[in-house]
Amino acid sequence: MRHHYEALPRNDANFVPLSPLSFITRTADLFPDRTAVIYGARRYTWAESYARMRQLASALAAAGLGLGDTVSIIAANTPEIFESHFGVPMAGCVLNTINTRLEAETISYILENGDCRLLIVDTAFAPAVVPALEALPAEVRAKIQIVDIRDPAMGDLPPIGDIDYEAFIAAGDPEFAWSMPADEWQALALGYTSGTSGRPKGVVYHHRGAYLMSMGTASGWQLPQHPTYMYIVPMFHCNGWCHAWTMTMMAGTIVLIRDISAEAMFGAIAEHQVTHFGGAPIVLSLLVNAPESLRPKLDYKVKALTAGAPPPAAILQKMAEMDFEVMQVYGLTETYGHVTQCVWRGEWDDLTFEEQAELQSWQGVAFPMFEGAAVMNTDTGEMVPRDGETQGEIVLRGNSVMKGYYKDEAATSAALRDGWFFSGDAAVWHANGYIQIKDRLKDVIISGGENISSVEVEGYLYRHPAVAAAAVVAKPDEKWGEVPCAFVELKAGESLEAAEFLDWCRGQMAGFKRPKHVVFGDLPKTSTGKIQKFVLRQRVKELD
Repeated sequence: MRHHYEALPRNDANFVPLSPLSFITRTADLFPDRTAVIYGARRYTWAESYARMRQLASALAAAGLGLGDTVSIIAANTPEIFESHFGVPMAGCVLNTINTRLEAETISYILENGDCRLLIVDTAFAPAVVPALEALPAEVRAKIQIVDIRDPAMGDLPPIGDIDYEAFIAAGDPEFAWSMPADEWQALALGYTSGTSGRPKGVVYHHRGAYLMSMGTASGWQLPQHPTYMYIVPMFHCNGWCHAWTMTMMAGTIVLIRDISAEAMFGAIAEHQVTHFGGAPIVLSLLVNAPESLRPKLDYKVKALTAGAPPPAAILQKMAEMDFEVMQVYGLTETYGHVTQCVWRGEWDDLTFEEQAELQSWQGVAFPMFEGAAVMNTDTGEMVPRDGETQGEIVLRGNSVMKGYYKDEAATSAALRDGWFFSGDAAVWHANGYIQIKDRLKDVIISGGENISSVEVEGYLYRHPAVAAAAVVAKPDEKWGEVPCAFVELKAGESLEAAEFLDWCRGQMAGFKRPKHVVFGDLPKTSTGKIQKFVLRQRVKELD
């Protein structure tokens, strides 16, 4: 029997493909004169930004690019990369943001693997980009047009391409009649994983996912209209957690900073009355360890999202003391950025500061736009009990999960199976439904039959007043199989002896969890501030 409900038609009046591109038309129409972007002395209103985005789309179309063509960009957080988040897909193209800290070999691989047709590149990154282009097969290189971003802040640098960005878009039409995607499943962006083992994988986002990601962020973070957002997260990383689209939806003001330092961040907060920002725990560490003289006197709370390794409770406590309200979130490149959040609960209000900070470091529950975040025993396929002790793998499902890995069916099938995306992160599930990461599965240290969470040990190490950053990895041991080895970066002006530090550890944690070795020095980090444990695991092999 056919129900009458089924006879009601879907048409252009009641069904429109979801796309974050719709945000810019509304915001530019409603708030044309509000400041959209601040970058040093440069200022653009929403009307001006929209016109520049349309010029970019028009110029790409005139260059022969269209539906499904890849446009790559290698840039710092400057107006050009923000505009590309709209201008590139307005032309039907797919935006491929490339990590600015990659070496030439990997950049070359991404340009070829991602089928790049046009590369927008900041000339400041020529030392890696030029050899990357030279390494490409001749037939691949011949297909790639080069457009230079010539940032005056970097001085008069030699060109890489034949035309600079301003000249390129100047030829475009600020009234360009672009079209929304006909299908919300259409590819919007291509981003590559960090490639810590083997070649990086290309992660494909669609319009629907980015639209809902923005909606969920606004709801879950309780964003007000017109936030002032300091863009710390690199826009090449998960498309800057999709905040370029989210802040456009909220008609915010986006404050761009090229080089991340405590002085630059505190300066921007003071000058522009920044209300929101996002960043890895290392960014929070920069702020709490900065000289008192740099800190602005705030009469309001700055709200921050942090993601990456779980932030140490000690850092969260110090941020609160500085009037920064931090929310821990969790996600991966494959999930457009953050998809779980540590939602504050009223029953936590009366806990001690230390207890509250510990709870704040949990990864929490799914954002409103997401369908599922759970912890699974991947051997049995069953969910682990919500006892806060039984460890399993975080599995995720929702519209802001990638379409798949570009040109890699095997990896896509391995990651997306049985209705879930398998994260590779080890966690426990608490009775209230909150997820707490214990480690990447490969980072769990098994010593004498005991599972040791490197994240937990790191949390203890951050309590030492001289520690700026810490990471713990496994070191092979004849007796115990493996033991924790700590790599510690000290605050400026501090010094410690290994024996003194290890002795201090005795009063902090159980004996089997204590590091048996410590190495002092700068820690290797990604461009997003994540400590590169794979590098440290290599260093461990060189210790003996």
